[in-house]
Amino acid sequence: MIEQVLCYIKNTATAIPTAVLVILAVLLLLLIIQTIRLHKDRTSLRKDAIKRSRSVIGGQLAEQVAPFLPGFPCNPGDARFIGKPVDFIAFPGLTEDNTVHEVLLIEVKTGKSALSGREKEVRRAVAEGRVRYVEYRAGE
Repeated sequence: MIEQVLCYIKNTATAIPTAVLVILAVLLLLLIIQTIRLHKDRTSLRKDAIKRSRSVIGGQLAEQVAPFLPGFPCNPGDARFIGKPVDFIAFPGLTEDNTVHEVLLIEVKTGKSALSGREKEVRRAVAEGRVRYVEYRAGE
């Protein structure tokens, strides 16, 4: 049986013109090269995704511990975590003498991260004085 299969392959191979065999060999080679490239691309994409994920997790951790790090602009007890569109709202003076000296909107950034479009909009609204205090009474 094996001899018959080998004989068939030999007869078929000799019946195929040399030019066709060369073309098939080149196509096979190109397929192998493309498979190797795709594997390399996938590997580099995975490494990039892992790097970005670690960066995001590090940033989230920094946001949570920022009030306890040196240089934070107010007492940690005066800051309240919001998350979006800014990380903290703070009321300096509230825990020390029960007097609010100012209201701070604090955005925590790490590394080379920049403000998002929404964060820039909040910063611009504050800079332009488009900030107000609203009292809302539910059920009225």
